[in-house]
Amino acid sequence: MDDTEEFSALLVGIQRLIRRRLRSGLEHPPLRGAQVELLRLVQDTPGLRVSDAAEELFLAGNSVSTLVNQLVGQGLLRRETDPADRRAALLYTTEEAARRLADWRARRTALVGEVLAELPADQRTALMRAMPALRTVAAGLRTRANDRKVAP
Repeated sequence: MDDTEEFSALLVGIQRLIRRRLRSGLEHPPLRGAQVELLRLVQDTPGLRVSDAAEELFLAGNSVSTLVNQLVGQGLLRRETDPADRRAALLYTTEEAARRLADWRARRTALVGEVLAELPADQRTALMRAMPALRTVAAGLRTRANDRKVAP
């Protein structure tokens, strides 16, 4: 396995392990990854249109509409008619969604913090020094996803 393949596999594996660990012991049914991504996006951008959410998440509009319907049904999203365009819906998270997202973030931060605290100081420092490079990798991946969106 070359370094690039190992890097990709590690990122995916770490995310999967975090999700699995945090899902154990939940008091409510766990949300799927796409549902959480949509909730985070709407929380960060209240009043977002469904079409804009689909574009930002790189998903088909009907897929986002399905997610919205599921989350509205669970009491985690609120849909309001856009006063500027009565055909469009604006999305808002509910207090329950905000609570669940805050709880998830706190639990994730605590879990990762525990694991990082077990590392030798030089490895923690190396990870922190890698953060700018990781941000650049994320930006590069986002740019490529955006480029593909507009390509014929």
